[in-house]
Amino acid sequence: MLHPTSAFEISGLRFASSPIRGASAQGPDGVQWLLKRNCSVTPAQLAGLYLSLCLVSLGIATFFWVQGARLVMLFAWLELLAVGWAFLVYARHAGDGEKIVLQGGQLVVELETAGRTRRAEFNCEWVRVEPRDGDGSLIKVSGQGRSVSVGRHLRPELRPALAREIRRVLRAG
Repeated sequence: MLHPTSAFEISGLRFASSPIRGASAQGPDGVQWLLKRNCSVTPAQLAGLYLSLCLVSLGIATFFWVQGARLVMLFAWLELLAVGWAFLVYARHAGDGEKIVLQGGQLVVELETAGRTRRAEFNCEWVRVEPRDGDGSLIKVSGQGRSVSVGRHLRPELRPALAREIRRVLRAG
């Protein structure tokens, strides 16, 4: 069963995911926002695709190499190296995302980029949430001498709505 304030917080939320339970039985529910890249191919699927591309490309290159066209093999390897590098860059950033959690009087922002995680914690009473320039730029979360920009994985026209939602939940908490 939800606490009365949590029921209010959950109603009408557009970007927040399901409420999260506090670590202790008496702790309040929390709200979390997960903003992730929209990736249509997982890194494992990409590896399978690359392996099949290698087999086909090297098979064709081998056929022409046997026929006497020796340079085809060189260009096939160059092509596979370039495509492999591009796939590696894609796979490295496929898990990028932002996690914003409001729980127990704390707003925690975690930014994951290329496998590295940055974490910032803010006291809810002193945090400010505002679009940086109001022109669809990133949302600036600041307080206590720190600031973090969020919203990279959200369309620019939706960022002001996310900022309003976070501010509304902060006021309700």
